[in-house]
Amino acid sequence: MISLDLIRDILSWALFLTGGAAVVTGAIGIVRFPDFYTRLHAAGITDTAGAELLLLGMMLQAPSWLVVAKLVFVGFFLFMTSPVSTHAIAHAAWVVGLRPMLGSDLKREGDAQ
Repeated sequence: MISLDLIRDILSWALFLTGGAAVVTGAIGIVRFPDFYTRLHAAGITDTAGAELLLLGMMLQAPSWLVVAKLVFVGFFLFMTSPVSTHAIAHAAWVVGLRPMLGSDLKREGDAQ
């Protein structure tokens, strides 16, 4: 019979690996994407999805309910503030005149290579 500790370890490691993959994917997107807005989107995914999955994995491995409660507060804070800050940064860039690259812009950039 499978013990609850083994199930908890498997679930937490699955969350750690999935969260780590989200963070790595977002980091690659930050480096590879062509303009500010798409890079900001990759950073937002890394910040929200990757961090939340890692926090869930940590909650499963936490030694006490006090630690779980603290991680819940951190997760709630990230869940609420990350999208808002990403939107504020994108709005500030739009206000100062930074426009996203469109299809014709991307085609010209690809021709230059």
